[in-house]
Amino acid sequence: MVAGPLPAPSGPGKDRLRLWIRLLRASRTIEAELRERLKKDFNTTLPRFDVMAALYRVPEGMLMSDLSRFLLVSNGNVTGIVDRLVSEGLVARARRNGDRRTSMVRLTEEGTQAFATIASAHEGWIGELLGKVSEDDARRLTGMLTSFRSNWEGRE
Repeated sequence: MVAGPLPAPSGPGKDRLRLWIRLLRASRTIEAELRERLKKDFNTTLPRFDVMAALYRVPEGMLMSDLSRFLLVSNGNVTGIVDRLVSEGLVARARRNGDRRTSMVRLTEEGTQAFATIASAHEGWIGELLGKVSEDDARRLTGMLTSFRSNWEGRE
């Protein structure tokens, strides 16, 4: 049997399904464009940018375990990225109170400057990609999306 296209969603709850599909499509499209621009303009990746952004928000540094929880990824995924950033002089790692099992990581001065440059371009790209969304609509949509955050997403 040959399957044809699926019928358009209808009935109760279908507006939410349409919303989810539109959010997902918009997110994936923007993410793909950001990945491409980060690679082309700064020879970096979105995960590296995310790690640096998290560390930029906490200048005194973070425990590796806290960084992993903040980014919602495993310690192993963060460790590889942090190792590369340390080798490039963008991140410093230190043992916490002599405990060999816990590491504190923070951006170096060079890392802070590099991130500020990338973040400025990133903000411009977002402005460009979402340029047709008015400031009022952006605030309203952000408020709506914030209103239904799940428990595991309860931080900003």
